[in-house]
Amino acid sequence: MTELPKKPRIAIGSDHAGFLVKETIRKYLEAGGYAVDDQGTTSEESVDYPDYGKAVGERVASNQPDFGVAVCGSGIGISIAANKVRGIRAALAHDVTTARLAREHNDANVLALGGRVATTEAAVEMVQTFLTTVYLGGRHQRRLEKIARMENHS
Repeated sequence: MTELPKKPRIAIGSDHAGFLVKETIRKYLEAGGYAVDDQGTTSEESVDYPDYGKAVGERVASNQPDFGVAVCGSGIGISIAANKVRGIRAALAHDVTTARLAREHNDANVLALGGRVATTEAAVEMVQTFLTTVYLGGRHQRRLEKIARMENHS
C-alpha cells in the first residue's frame, strides 16, 4: 500500500478586517485534512495587522508549518509585516494567477490576501492554488538567491 503524500501544515493569521476570510480559509483547510496553526485574531474587534503578519511569518520561518496565509483588509500591510521576518517570501495575490505565480516563480511561503478585496470563494480558490502549485526552480532560483543575499546583508 502506498503512503499518501503528507499535506503541508499551514499557519494562518489575520487582523480584524481579514477575520471572516481567515475563518473561511481555516474551515476549508481543516475540512480538507490540513493541520492548521491559527495565530489569530479571534474576532472582528480592531487589532494591529503587523502583529499577525509577524506571527505567521515567525511560525513559517521556524519550519513548524510549511506555509502561511495572512489576511488583512487589503493584504498589503500584513504582507509587508510578514516579509520583515527573515526567510519569509510573502506574496500578495489578487487572483488564482498571481497565487500560482507566487509559488511557481517566487517560491512564496506565505500567501497574503485582502479580506476587503477578495470574496471568500475567491480566497479559498487562491489558497487551494497556492498549496497545490510547485516551485519551478530553474532560472527562478538565481533570483531567489539574490534576494536571500540582500536579506543577509541588511
